Amino acid sequence: MRSEQTDMQVTRVPFATVLASIVGLWLTYFVLVSLRGELVALDFSMEILWRRALACLIGVGVTLALWLVLRLFDGHRLWVKIAAALVLSMPVAVVIAQANQMVFAPLEEKAFRTAAEQRGFTVRRSASGDLLVDIPGMGIPNMPGEEPAAATITADMLQGTYWQQITEVAFGRYFMLLAWCALYLALLTGEKARAAERREGDYRRAAKAAELRSLRYQVNPHFLFNTLNSLSALVLTGKTAAAERMIQTISTFYRRSLAADPTSDVPLHEEIALQKLYLDIEAVRFPLRLVADYAIPPELEEALVPGMILQPLVENSVKHAIAPSCGQVTITLTAREEYGRLVVTVSDNGQASIDDSQTRPGYGIGLANVRERLEARFGDQASVVSGRVPGGYATHLRLPVLRQREAYAA
Repeated sequence: MRSEQTDMQVTRVPFATVLASIVGLWLTYFVLVSLRGELVALDFSMEILWRRALACLIGVGVTLALWLVLRLFDGHRLWVKIAAALVLSMPVAVVIAQANQMVFAPLEEKAFRTAAEQRGFTVRRSASGDLLVDIPGMGIPNMPGEEPAAATITADMLQGTYWQQITEVAFGRYFMLLAWCALYLALLTGEKARAAERREGDYRRAAKAAELRSLRYQVNPHFLFNTLNSLSALVLTGKTAAAERMIQTISTFYRRSLAADPTSDVPLHEEIALQKLYLDIEAVRFPLRLVADYAIPPELEEALVPGMILQPLVENSVKHAIAPSCGQVTITLTAREEYGRLVVTVSDNGQASIDDSQTRPGYGIGLANVRERLEARFGDQASVVSGRVPGGYATHLRLPVLRQREAYAA
């Protein structure tokens, strides 16, 4: 029979859970039968109690053996597992019934005598060793006025043969085992559902990580293209010292940006330091026009943000505010906490575009990248608002305030 999964992928019920279910089954049986036995109130109830406990321990062991065989069908279809439970439980029930008979065999005659005497019968043994029961009132009178003779029957006639007793007990144990098999299949189904949820979570995280990597890698080539153009311009104009400083700064920038995991968060102070490197690179090209200002409160420096999330915003401020301007332009990076959210703002006091539209021409790609990265990381807990403000242009990022210890819970 072809299984649904390979051996390496078969979902298993933990042994501790299986053992607890088996022990719980037999413990429940022990308690219920013991309570019923108290109603009979035999004089040797303590002896019955420890023998019953022994029989239940044997039942636990045999049921564990049934599980070892039944678990071989864990990877098969449901109907195969049900058929296996129905078939395998039969011989196991017979084994348990025989063990039960062996454990209680020394008490059979004693129990039978006690039960018969409670009903007014007389129990004795014949010369051949058979157990006989004398029942008064069922004989034939010998003479008028005399007591009738007692009728005598064997114990087997009342109790049934050995195999009749085994069969009766086996049927009861068979349905007990089927009840446990049903519980085991339910536990197995639950484990498979949890395993499927874990796999789905792993796939979702892997997909999100791939999306974040893709979005992050969209930033680096664009930035590299711009910086190489700036470096080329410095070399062509003979500004070798400035070009050398720019090369060193670019090297530091890429060493820091590429060393980090593209899907990981970084402390805000590291992200700001990376953007400072970028602005230092651009300051070589625009020494008189670019001014950078940073306002990051100390209590927010360890707040986590996606790595290089500010890069497209700062880069576009340089491209659309400083490059076309003839005067000095200030790019400002600020952070604040507002209603339990971290608000990071990238703004500049560059001139308005010709059409004074809500979004700068060519600004949509970088802004869309930032939106997609924040949505992939935080879902609807983060937002981006961008547009003109009095005296310039600003983009506000609102995201949860996370510290290092809270990153994995987000």
